Amino acid sequence: MIKNPNALKFIHLTDPHVAGQEALVYGRRPTERLRAAIDSINMDHDNADFVVITGDLTHHGDVDAYEVFARELRRLSVPSHLLVGNHDDARAFAYQFPETQRCEHGFIQGSKRTPFGLCLFLDTSEKGTSKGVYCEKRRSWLTNALAETDGPVMLFMHHPPFAIGIPNTDDSKLQDSEAFWHVLAPHKQRIRHIFVGHAHRVMFGNWRGISVSGMRGLNHQVMLELSRQQAGQSGNFEAPAYGIVLADADQVMVHMHDFTDRSDPFPL
Repeated sequence: MIKNPNALKFIHLTDPHVAGQEALVYGRRPTERLRAAIDSINMDHDNADFVVITGDLTHHGDVDAYEVFARELRRLSVPSHLLVGNHDDARAFAYQFPETQRCEHGFIQGSKRTPFGLCLFLDTSEKGTSKGVYCEKRRSWLTNALAETDGPVMLFMHHPPFAIGIPNTDDSKLQDSEAFWHVLAPHKQRIRHIFVGHAHRVMFGNWRGISVSGMRGLNHQVMLELSRQQAGQSGNFEAPAYGIVLADADQVMVHMHDFTDRSDPFPL
């Protein structure tokens, strides 16, 4: 596939929830979904500049699961950037991926410079809670990273800093969203997009003037329940998807790819 040399192309994939020994999660085998996504990327989008996986790489955060995840990831034909989520374990992750960037405070945060913007990969996970946390130390790193560039920026994080309208999911969004916003606000005009995980739903919109998007998870999804009718959260098995992102000097465009769809093409 020929790539436009005047644009950045990357893949946004999220929430694989891989289990050790290829075990089932909610009755499904998440390794198979991850394998299918990687096969799809290798076959149809091997000209992508990189892949970003925005957290919940594993379901239980155990060493065996990271071994399975790493084995599948080695099949990917393009570079990858990994974030951690509330289902991940930082120590077990670091054992399997010691080369992953960390900030000076030890959080799994890093950056990548591209011709079309600085990509910042944030760590919103906190041991002992499923809720998003972005503490003062993490905000300090982000403050410095934003101050050191005067060009456009794209942010990647597991927990959304905004509500998506599903009450039970919104309960676990980033709890420090106001403090987080105070870091972003002086740079609002330069922040091109925020990519999030955690929600297990495709959604697009804007938060305080910044465009945002999220993708379906690979193994299972959160049901679209826009009112709190019961305690807890319902899930389902809507088809997995990943995002294909095209960014150039003028725009950021996100395509959702339902990569398991097998319907036959036809001329229009």
